[in-house]
Amino acid sequence: MSSLHGILVALITPFTDDKTRIDESRLESHINHLIAAGIHGLVPGGSTGEFTTMSVAERKQLTELCVKYAAGRIPVVAGTGATSTAEAVELAVHAAKAGAAAVMVVPPFYDPVNLEQLTEMFGEIHSASGLPIMYYNIPSASGLTLSPTEIAGLSKVGVKYLKDTSGNAPAFTELVFGLSDQITAFNGWDTLTFYGLAAGCPGGVWGAANIIPELAVELYEAVSVKGDLVRGRELWSKAWPICKFLESHNYAAAVKTGVELTGQATGGLRKPFALLNPELQEELKGLLKNAGVKTI
Repeated sequence: MSSLHGILVALITPFTDDKTRIDESRLESHINHLIAAGIHGLVPGGSTGEFTTMSVAERKQLTELCVKYAAGRIPVVAGTGATSTAEAVELAVHAAKAGAAAVMVVPPFYDPVNLEQLTEMFGEIHSASGLPIMYYNIPSASGLTLSPTEIAGLSKVGVKYLKDTSGNAPAFTELVFGLSDQITAFNGWDTLTFYGLAAGCPGGVWGAANIIPELAVELYEAVSVKGDLVRGRELWSKAWPICKFLESHNYAAAVKTGVELTGQATGGLRKPFALLNPELQEELKGLLKNAGVKTI
């Protein structure tokens, strides 16, 4: 596959109603819906996909299913982050065998690693899997804050892409403009999506695209492909209130709630998490209607 670009969906993981298994038919239906809307790639097994509530076997199954259902139409970037190097390597090697185009790796969370440890870990992942790595930069979860230069330096151990969920626009700008020869930076902070595209990043890894895939693709086409900022602002005025809402609540819960409101069953979230309460559902439903999204 060629280099990643465009709107890559930070994919939800649909479960069966009893939440004991991944619901394969729901996942296939959702992926087909996203591809029909023009989405450019899938990123399963990340925060939006509730990977922390899934077993290693389930995470492998999810990668296999996404590659199967994408069927070569768009690339799959498998989330393979873990709290140990051994598990992260195991998941990345599996992703390579399953046919993923790349792996997205969040640093070990709970106990933050340092740059030296992270570099060694990524080197082992890349050496074992042979896949390019997307560094999932989310300091709020990992406890690790790296400078733009340090992030770009990870290119020497196989990091080709960045999902930036730091919310630090100046640092992200430096990566987009000053360090793009070393690393390709994707926006991963919802409310900075328009800014990121207008600044020239090649796309975004975007959870909201589960709910508003057509609007997400249209925004990318207007801003990144056509350079039409006027049209981009019109589209962004519809998407931004939704993005602000999603970031104001448990993100995976808010995204799954949004998908449910569009008429697609998700199975809800695994405990201790849950879909948003009825009052918040009504608020999100109103935002979706204002954006022209059909809801149930």
